[in-house]
Amino acid sequence: MLFLLPMAKAVSTSPQAQKHRGKPRKEGIIAEFSDKVGRSKAMVFTNYQGLTHHQLEGLKRAAKKADADFVVTKNTLLLRSLKDVTLSDEDKKNFEQPTATLFAYSDVVLPLKDLAKTIKDLKLPIIKFGILDGKVLSKTQVEKLATLPSLDVLRAQLLGQLNGPIQGLHRALQWNIQKFVMTLKAIEKNKVASN
Repeated sequence: MLFLLPMAKAVSTSPQAQKHRGKPRKEGIIAEFSDKVGRSKAMVFTNYQGLTHHQLEGLKRAAKKADADFVVTKNTLLLRSLKDVTLSDEDKKNFEQPTATLFAYSDVVLPLKDLAKTIKDLKLPIIKFGILDGKVLSKTQVEKLATLPSLDVLRAQLLGQLNGPIQGLHRALQWNIQKFVMTLKAIEKNKVASN
């Protein structure tokens, strides 16, 4: 019995053909990262070496819950997507080692708290630097930013501060009315007792 198999198409292995095969994919990745850079309020660049796949996925899940993305990509593609951000030569040297980026979209502090918790537990990843509203932050500035209360906590504190004087005024006015009513009742009792 003879089986005939279809012949495979010849694939060009010339360097030019290989060069163009990945170009559209890379351009798509750059466009995706440029979109993330444009939408994010803050970015933190970390060296993720030493983290296991499971730990990286845990960081990604925690970031998603905090309306952020934790993404690993090639440094060259990341630098191309950061073309609108002014980086010094020293900042660009940070992209010589593997880089994972935390893109924070709404609340800047909440994803940083998750990252700081992971760093405290695992001693990894290592923060390289960050960008907040177009300004470059050092590693220590990023760590200090992670210690601030989250946006929800700050809003609650502000409302508590605003509500405090109003409640005090309410209590003061309520006490005067209550004192007035108690005085009227005492006068009424005296009149009933004297009759």
